[in-house]
Amino acid sequence: QVQLVESGGGLVQAGGSLRLSCAASGSTFTGVRGWFRQAPGKEREFVAAITSIGTISYADSVKGRFTISRENAKNTVYLQMNSLKSEDTAIYYCAANPTRFFIVSYPTNYNYWGQGTQVTVSS
Repeated sequence: QVQLVESGGGLVQAGGSLRLSCAASGSTFTGVRGWFRQAPGKEREFVAAITSIGTISYADSVKGRFTISRENAKNTVYLQMNSLKSEDTAIYYCAANPTRFFIVSYPTNYNYWGQGTQVTVSS
């Protein structure tokens, strides 16, 4: 059983930065890791994903502003968010699939989820 624990959300002004972390419990985790977000009244949407060998994919809306990375030895994935905009306001969820080793971007491709962390960007 994999448990994901997120941290790092909060309130920031537009143009500011935040760094989210997601730690996975258990033994070394080598599957794909992803970040999704969900704004009020909207569906959960893909933000970024990274494989254990460093293959990365981003949603077009965050390219050039967000950076995903991972420390395999710590079972931790990060999301560095720069130049934040009000439209980035959402609950951010980390996700994992220990049996997938390539990039996947649909929520149904992930079978483990964190509890979510609120990111609020004020304009």
